[in-house]
Parts: sequence; C-alpha cells; structure tokens
Amino acid sequence: MTAKMSRQTPGDPAQQIEQLPLTALRGVGPKIQEKLHKIGIHHVQDLLFHLPIRYQDRTRIQAMGSLRAGEQVVVEGKVDLTEISFGRKRMLLCHISDGTGSLLLRFFHFSQAQKQGLARDSRIRCFGEVRSGVKRTLEMIHPEYERLTNEQVAPLEETLTPIYPTTEGLHQLKMRDLAQQALHLMNQQRGGVGECLPDEILDQFHLADITDALRTLHYPPTEVSLAELQTGKHPAQQRLAFEELLAHYLSLRQLRQQTRQQLAVDIQANAQRWDTFTSALPFELTNAQHRVIGEIQQDLSQTIPMMRLLQGDVGSGKTL
Repeated sequence: MTAKMSRQTPGDPAQQIEQLPLTALRGVGPKIQEKLHKIGIHHVQDLLFHLPIRYQDRTRIQAMGSLRAGEQVVVEGKVDLTEISFGRKRMLLCHISDGTGSLLLRFFHFSQAQKQGLARDSRIRCFGEVRSGVKRTLEMIHPEYERLTNEQVAPLEETLTPIYPTTEGLHQLKMRDLAQQALHLMNQQRGGVGECLPDEILDQFHLADITDALRTLHYPPTEVSLAELQTGKHPAQQRLAFEELLAHYLSLRQLRQQTRQQLAVDIQANAQRWDTFTSALPFELTNAQHRVIGEIQQDLSQTIPMMRLLQGDVGSGKTL
C-alpha cells in the first residue's frame, strides 16, 4: 500500500497564512503584485496588518435637512433638475431633494450619457463630502452615486468602510477586495493569525485576541465608535499598539544584552588628578554632579561598554 502525498495549493487554508503568497488571492497578477510590493505588502498576512488610516460611515442615510458642511454622508433623493452650466468652467449641476432639504451635485467631468442618466424625477443615492456653496446652499463635488429604481430598496453597508494607505494605480475598491479575501483566508485558518502574546498578558491588560482585533479594524461593525477609531483609542487599535511597543522594547533589551557581551577597556579614575582638577574650579560641584560623575566613573571601570545618556537642563553642568 503506497501513501499519497498531499499537495497544498497557494489558496489552501491548510497552508500557514504568513507563508501564503499574494498570488493566492483572486485578481493578483504581476502588475498588482508589483504595486503591493511598493507599499510593503509581500504576503497575504501583510495585507491583514496593512490597516485603514480612516473610515467612512455608509451604514445609514442622512436627511438633507440635517446636513452640515464637512460631513461625509450618504443621502438619497429625487432629481429635481439637471443642467449644464457654461460659466468659466463647463459643469454638470444636478439638484436633488428628499422632502427635508435639498443638495446640489457638481460635476466638472461628465458625459452626455451621465446627464441623461440624471433625468428629472430619477432616484439616486450619493456618498460624498458636504461643502458650503453659494447663497448658503450645500453641495457635493463629484460624489459617488448610483441610480435607484422606484421599487428598489438598495441595501446599505453593514460595516464602516475602510480607507487604506495605497499607491498610484491601486484603487480603494481593489484594496478592500484584497483585504476581504485575506480576512476570509484568515477565518479559514485554525486559530487565525498566530498569537504572539501569552494568555496571562492578554488577561492582565484586558487585550483582545489578535484575530478578533484585525477583523474589527478592517470592517468595524456599526456599533463601533467612529470617533474612537479616528483618534486611535479603540481597544482593537490599542491591542496592536501594545504588541508593537512590546516588540520594540524587547528588541532594545535584546540589543542591550548583545552589546553587554562585548569587551571594553576598564578605565580607573585617578583620585589625585580628579582632586587637583576640581580644586581649580571657581565653584563647588552640586550633589547631582557628584552623583552623576560617580556613576560615570563606575561605568568606565567595568569591562563592558558603557551605555549612558547624560541629560539635563541648560546650565546644569553637563559639560563638566
């Protein structure tokens, strides 16, 4: 009886996610792979730790009568008028309303087909940033929009929409698609992403599991505070920050330990010369200067390198 060898395909969830190449993801060819490399993404797991820089709330429709300049919102309404303005710049202006207020959509680049698609009495849903217009009106410039049929109830987003750091030629829609695929592969993994922190640390500091934290940060559910996310204070963000700072601290400890394995010449202080030097000074040394100089002399007398930072205010005696 002969045993059959099992072969793992690039997308096989049995393969560890940190080993999965980007080509395991649907739609990643040489060009996309090259663009991802530019922003430091070389494996599927790198996508999981390529976190959004901000979020958009597309989970609810906001009434036009409650809009304020500076908000990024989803609105839905009826087209009242679409016209071409022939001022200094040729523009397509679309006036919409929802019974509570109105909004002007302004397009600098448009086609005749787009104008016809925004015909009077059409229903559309838009997302964009609200800006102040002329005569105290509110407007959106080049919003994202979709036409709705009179019977259609289009579903809204179920989570906050992530905005990722990206590069030229790599659209947000593509980044979201790749992140979703990476999360799907992570969910297929037994235990998800490998946990670096021991259970006692997670319990002591009330930290989230790394897999749960990544799920939350890529697609936060609607109950998550957008304000916390925008300021970096959400527990999922704090979880990753804790791990990063701990890794940095341990790396410095390891570097210090390695340095202390090196040999250095021990330099013994000459008490007579030191007394001669200090007696010639036109002032008395302070207690702090005596203490620090003693510590430095102690360090110099060792056979390992001194690692000391001398810090003090202006005029505190650092030069001495």
